[in-house]
Amino acid sequence: MPIQRAKPLTQLYADIADYDLVLVPDAPLASALNRRLDRPHFGTFATTPRRLAAGRREQAEDRVAFLDVVDSVRSSTPRTDGDTGAVDNWKTLAYAIGNVLQCWEHHGAADAILDYDEFADSTTEAVVEQLSTRQTTSQQLTEYTVSASQDVAVVGETQFTELEQSILPEAYDSYSLFAEESFELPAVNIFDSPGHIVDALLDSIDEERADDVAVVLENGSQYSSLVESAFESADIPYYGGPGFVDDPDHRALVRLLRVAHRGSDTTVADVKPILSHCGVDLGVAHDEKRLSAVSHPDLEWLQACCAEIASRTFRDVLETYESKSGATLDRLRTELETLGLLETPVTADALGRLEYYLDTYEVPVDRENSGVLLADAKSSGYVGRPVVFYLGLDEGWTHSAPQRPWVDTAEQFERYIRRFQLLLQSGREQYYLVQDTAGGQPVTPCLYFNELLDAECSQFSDLDSVSYSRPRNGDGGGFEREPLDPPVESESVETISQSSLNTYVNSPRDYLFSRLLDSPDADYFEEGQLFHDFAEFYVNHPESVDESVVDEVVELMCSEVRPFYPEHDRTLRARRYRIGLETIMAFLDANRPEAGDFLTAASGFGTNTFAERFDRPVDAPITERWFENAELGIKGLIDLVYAPDHLLDYKSGSKKSAYDVVKQSAIDPPSDTVDYQALLYLTHYRTVRPDERLEFTFFYFLDNLDDVVAGEANLDDTLTTVSYHPTTFDEYVGSRDAYDELLDGYSDCVATFEALGFEAYADIVDGLSFPETTDRAELRASEFAEQFTEAVVAGTPDDVDAEKGSDQAIRALNGVRKRAYFREDLDRFEEFIEERLAELDRRRAGEERFPVDGPGGEPNYRRVDHRDLLLEGDR
Repeated sequence: MPIQRAKPLTQLYADIADYDLVLVPDAPLASALNRRLDRPHFGTFATTPRRLAAGRREQAEDRVAFLDVVDSVRSSTPRTDGDTGAVDNWKTLAYAIGNVLQCWEHHGAADAILDYDEFADSTTEAVVEQLSTRQTTSQQLTEYTVSASQDVAVVGETQFTELEQSILPEAYDSYSLFAEESFELPAVNIFDSPGHIVDALLDSIDEERADDVAVVLENGSQYSSLVESAFESADIPYYGGPGFVDDPDHRALVRLLRVAHRGSDTTVADVKPILSHCGVDLGVAHDEKRLSAVSHPDLEWLQACCAEIASRTFRDVLETYESKSGATLDRLRTELETLGLLETPVTADALGRLEYYLDTYEVPVDRENSGVLLADAKSSGYVGRPVVFYLGLDEGWTHSAPQRPWVDTAEQFERYIRRFQLLLQSGREQYYLVQDTAGGQPVTPCLYFNELLDAECSQFSDLDSVSYSRPRNGDGGGFEREPLDPPVESESVETISQSSLNTYVNSPRDYLFSRLLDSPDADYFEEGQLFHDFAEFYVNHPESVDESVVDEVVELMCSEVRPFYPEHDRTLRARRYRIGLETIMAFLDANRPEAGDFLTAASGFGTNTFAERFDRPVDAPITERWFENAELGIKGLIDLVYAPDHLLDYKSGSKKSAYDVVKQSAIDPPSDTVDYQALLYLTHYRTVRPDERLEFTFFYFLDNLDDVVAGEANLDDTLTTVSYHPTTFDEYVGSRDAYDELLDGYSDCVATFEALGFEAYADIVDGLSFPETTDRAELRASEFAEQFTEAVVAGTPDDVDAEKGSDQAIRALNGVRKRAYFREDLDRFEEFIEERLAELDRRRAGEERFPVDGPGGEPNYRRVDHRDLLLEGDR
């Protein structure tokens, strides 16, 4: 069917101007006709059936009926504790009330629902009895009769429900809302994003024109919050926006009631929105700590409220919040009193009833009737403003017909279609602002378009449309800049740590925010530091640590991390700490580090919790050794110089293999899970001990928890070691070490190269260059593999499978390369560091932006710390 043209208001008024009473389906249409009245008129002229019967503006009948029934239940069954019934009882009542009113609407009688056996239960019967004796709007409609002496016109009769039609007199004249001709839908305006749509809206509205404009959108959609925020920022008045539950102080109080019932798991971050309404800014340091475990004067009232919530009434909590925030919550106080909750203790059930009520019913609020009208797309059939903007027009505009046996879904769908047609033609000027795609997927238009238009409409570009794209600055230069006077020179970054480098390579912009913003204290940081402190203390004083000291250390660790964990977790956590400490001790007992005579003295780095606790110095030069290598531009903290050529780092996380360590330190391109610690430390340390083979070991002292519990622990399973060879990989391939690696490998490889001998092996690889690729198939197909295999076969007897042995040898050598570093790897890393520091200096100086994407492309967002601040693309 085509879109029917709505009758212009002037024509509609001309049709009904001489009647005594005009009944219409929508209150805004009635108001628009009343404004047209150009003659003296006694009494009501244009109105809706409900407004006529009630003698006032319509209220949300379901809410009023619910309050009436709940009050009746409370009066008939008084309780000494002020409780008015479990939340499930409220849900049952609300469900029955909704069904009764809806069936009443469609059948014209309160007891019509009792004809449906599946709904005719005792609760429904009680609700029917209650509502039939009260002056609800539906009851007033049922009893009301239009005087036969009045000359009555009915506009849009097909939009009236059975109950609304019941008040019509025997004689009346009916007028359609639609003209005979069809309506040509204007072109829709397609924008890139909701933000662009709101920007276009702001460009078209100012404070002076606000009273002439309406914006139709889906209530509760992303457009609602964006438009409201934009209007507030631009000082454009509006009404019809946020409701009772959207009041910031109402939301804060409900949040306070919720978090008070969460128990010991409530964190400081959970209550920060409440604190912000009280003018308190705690920063971020305590965000991840439990509220009850943090000592801070601004938190004391919240801690007391949470601890005593079961004995406090809603009035107590509301007045406490008012005294701290300076707000006055009279509307919420009235609503709590109406619900019978004001003097009720804040039990979990009472809070559940309040939340259910606020989620289910819209509490009316007083609004100033001025400014831009924000109209809900699903509840509006006519908008009485000269200029109307329609935002979205997507699936969210489609009604879901009630799935009840008393509802004729086909008839109801036709009502929705007619209402939609009228809504699209409201005002003298209509502007349709939509998105064609979102998140790479087509935006599906409202279902009614497909019913009304001849062509299939799967997205808005299928309609007559005009596309608008926000112009982009081609150089990605960001905001305009003004020079500072006097100018401020940016400081050059001389050195970078492995953690900062990891962040920067993953996402330079995330690195930028990490430098600008504070981060909250985290449990794993606290635990990791305590384990490191103990390891340093034990290296310095192994003789002073006995069972009683371990007990004290465990107790101290539990105390230090107490703000992060509930008390019931303490026993399990203490067991975990003890296993970690004992694993560290066992390793250091079995593998005593060499004395630090080969190192220059160092003053240590930071403080040590256990050194202070037991009043002993930790001055061994081999522990917690800080370095800043200005020549290479790197810095870091070495946990333990285990031997002159061996560094060790304690890790409390899950174990990685040597292959993973090397893979994650790739630079061309960088890995998706970059980790440059081993590579960076070895790069520095080869300047301390040049031309030596070096090793770096990660000690994963908590990785074997299950094995310890099962009595099967093996210290070797907690260690991962990567080596640095002070040669190129090609030089290594021809070395005795490489040959020995082949003799410790696959059986055919061992047999082949034992038969070949080292001298022959060295002669063969001397004139060959191992390929750059690490891909197995590419290696097998390489010229190197062909020449190497041919030479090995020629140099070995027929009783060995030299071809297979050669293939296994190439795989073994490639395996060494993928789990160790060589001279060219560290040389390239030095160049990589130099490039990143130069790039970082340019960006700090403002010569270019800090992009979201790193050298490897799109960042790994699982490793991003400031995801909500990163806009994807060239923004």
